[in-house]
Amino acid sequence: MNDKKEVLDKGPFFHGTKTELKIGDQLEPLYLSNYQDKKSNYIYFTATLDAAKWGAELARSQSKERIYIVEPLGEFENDPNLTDKRFPGNPTRSYRSKSPLRIIAELKSWERHSEEEINQMLTHLKTLTEQGKNVIYD
Repeated sequence: MNDKKEVLDKGPFFHGTKTELKIGDQLEPLYLSNYQDKKSNYIYFTATLDAAKWGAELARSQSKERIYIVEPLGEFENDPNLTDKRFPGNPTRSYRSKSPLRIIAELKSWERHSEEEINQMLTHLKTLTEQGKNVIYD
């Protein structure tokens, strides 16, 4: 990060997805979003395991859920979709970057949210979508 800017978080950082990646691979923006039918201008990540679990569990795919430990390769900012809209102060420690993230490890063992919690979240997101409020400002 630029020395003139305050370091937002020292990590470790996680990325939850259903995409199979290898150590050393880079996640980059301008690929199809895990959550909407559009290319994303940013790559999203978090410094909390709970938020990474949601990322893996809610990604639109039938593939295996995965959580990767990632290293930001450039500057990043608070994710305004969460910090400004849902969780003031960024308690989810969620970020986004226009620079790549390098995969440095895969978290092989983690406990999923319960099926009830996941179904409640999916129902909530469906309701937001129907109301036109499930928008990622990208």
